Amino acid sequence: MLNRRSIVAGAAGLALANGLLIGVTPAAAQDWKSKYSEIVFAIIPHENATTTTNRYTPFVNYLSQQLGTKVVLRIANDYAAVIEGQRAENIHIAMYGPASYARARATGVKTEPFAIEISSDGNRGYHSVLYVKASSPFKTLEDLKGQNLCHVDPNSTSGNNVPRFAMDKMGIEPEKFFAKVVYSGSHENAVIAVDQGTCDGAFNWWNDEKESNLLRMASRGLVKAENFRIVFKSDQIVNSPMAYLSSLPEDLKAKIRDAVLNIGTRDKATFDSIYEGKQLPFQAVDHSAYEPVVELIKFVDSLRKKSGS
Repeated sequence: MLNRRSIVAGAAGLALANGLLIGVTPAAAQDWKSKYSEIVFAIIPHENATTTTNRYTPFVNYLSQQLGTKVVLRIANDYAAVIEGQRAENIHIAMYGPASYARARATGVKTEPFAIEISSDGNRGYHSVLYVKASSPFKTLEDLKGQNLCHVDPNSTSGNNVPRFAMDKMGIEPEKFFAKVVYSGSHENAVIAVDQGTCDGAFNWWNDEKESNLLRMASRGLVKAENFRIVFKSDQIVNSPMAYLSSLPEDLKAKIRDAVLNIGTRDKATFDSIYEGKQLPFQAVDHSAYEPVVELIKFVDSLRKKSGS
C-alpha cells in the first residue's frame, strides 16, 4: 500500500537515480575529464610554425595547469583547417581571426567566442593595411594598377576580406585591376613577397604604431620595418576572438573562460610571451560583436559568385 512516506522515498530514489536531487550533481556531469582527457587548442597561421610554437607553448602549459588536464597545441596549415577541425570537434578551443570565425559560424560550425584580444591602448579593434616598398613610387592603392598584389588567405580578415570589401567600394575588381593577385598563405609570406619583389603590394594586419606583423618580423631580423610604407589603411576591424566548441560541458567552458580571462593577473609572463608585452589581457566577448563580420563574409561571397572565382 502506497503512503506519503513511500511516495516521497520513491521520488527521492528516482531523483537520485537520474541525478536530479537538489544539491546532487551526476558523476558524469562532474567528471568531464573522462571524456576530455586531452584538450586541443589550435591557432591560425600568422607566422612560421616554429615562432608560433614558441609563442603559444607557455600558454597551453598554463591552460593545462589551470584545467587540470592535458592541453595540446595544434598549428594549423591554413584558416580552413581550424574551421574544419572545429566542425569535426577535433579542435576544442581555437584562436580565430574575425573573418575565419565568421566563416565557421556562417557554415554551421557550433563554436562560441568567449575572449577577445585587446590592443595596447585598450582598443578592441585593428586594421588591414597595404604595404609597399618604401623605395617604390607607389603612394596610394590606386597607384598599384597593373602590378602584382598579395593577399594572405581567402579566410583572412585583414589579408583578404576587408581589402576586397574596401576595393569594391572604390570600384576596383582586383583580378582585373592588378596584373596578378596571389595568396601568400601567411601574413609573414606576404611581407616577404614584397621585400623580395615577388609582389608590389601586400595586405596585412596592423594594430597601431607599436604592434603589427611587420614590427614582429623586424624584431626577429626577418625584414627591416623602414623598408616598407603603408599606402592604405582600412576602417577598424573588431579584434580576434578565442572560441570553444558549443558542445563542451558548461563547467569545462567556465574553467576555460576563467583561465583565459584571468591570465593577465595569474601568469602575466606567459600572457606577455604571446604578444611580446604589447597587448592588454583578454576581455569577455560574445557572438554579437562579430555579426558585422558575418555580414562582411556574405558580401565577399557574393563578390566571388559575381566574378566566378
